[in-house]
Amino acid sequence: MATAASLLVAPSAAQAHDASWELRPTGTDARLRGLSAVSSKVAWVSGSKGTVLRTGDGGRSWTSVPPPDTAALDFRDIEAFDARTAVALSIGPGESSRIYRTSDGGRTWAEAFRNTDPNAFYDCVAFFDRFRGLAVSDPVNGRFRVLATRDGGRSWQQVPTENFPPALEGEFAFAASGQCLTTAGPRDAWIATGGGAKARVLHSADGGRHWTASDTPLLSSASAGVFAVVFRNRRQGVAIGGDFADPSGAVANLALSRDGGRSWQGNSRSPVGYRSGAAWHGSTVLAVGPTGSDASRDGGRTWRAFDEGSFDTVDCPNACWAAGEKGRVGVLSRG
Repeated sequence: MATAASLLVAPSAAQAHDASWELRPTGTDARLRGLSAVSSKVAWVSGSKGTVLRTGDGGRSWTSVPPPDTAALDFRDIEAFDARTAVALSIGPGESSRIYRTSDGGRTWAEAFRNTDPNAFYDCVAFFDRFRGLAVSDPVNGRFRVLATRDGGRSWQQVPTENFPPALEGEFAFAASGQCLTTAGPRDAWIATGGGAKARVLHSADGGRHWTASDTPLLSSASAGVFAVVFRNRRQGVAIGGDFADPSGAVANLALSRDGGRSWQGNSRSPVGYRSGAAWHGSTVLAVGPTGSDASRDGGRTWRAFDEGSFDTVDCPNACWAAGEKGRVGVLSRG
């Protein structure tokens, strides 16, 4: 099978159109918004109905490996380090927000965190490396709440809330793709927001201890904002989203940054419609949403649609995977 890199650096438009998602049946109808692709062979997906699945053969077969007694939970994000080790986040108010960790491929899980604050709602989790990671909640008492781990997700401690700028009225993070929180390198992290007067991106340059905020030109409302923020390195990033209530609408849904998220520039040649997930693969960016997939081979400046199927999230370690509704998983391939 050709790799994602070879598919998306083809010299002609005709060849670019050949790129497509090759579906990998999962045997579930759950909505899979959590995805962590370790390699072309190993990937983990998670989602509604307490679903956690793992493959070690490129998606030809899947093993159901959820934590016990979690069928009522919605695992919107999962971060895996290899075929045996993963951290899964369930979302929701109060005790529905939990973090579980496995080190034996999902045969057993340890509950590492259970939220007891009814006002908190955890959305996404991301790691700098195998040991240090963050998890973000919607604002509580006017400021975003972030947990930090330094032991691979075994234990979590809250970052002091005074280290965050005040949240805007109505501002929150979207738990749509597991990509409202991202990292690049050993210290930089970003949080994507919407719902307030502005769609913003929060940035930490010290491993999640202190945060600043910057405005983006994306539309912001109760159903619109930045749904995914992804960085190629600590300076070059893409913020993408739109309005999930109007998935085909031509609204401001993309911004680019070249200064680590301190400033964001809109793009008139962005993908059309709501996009919930994005991923870098070299200088190529992929974007996915319920109305299709798009690729940019020039760092987000120009885009070409290449698939009309529905996906919620995408991840590209060395091959590109996508996941979404009704158990849909795909691997990028030549059509």
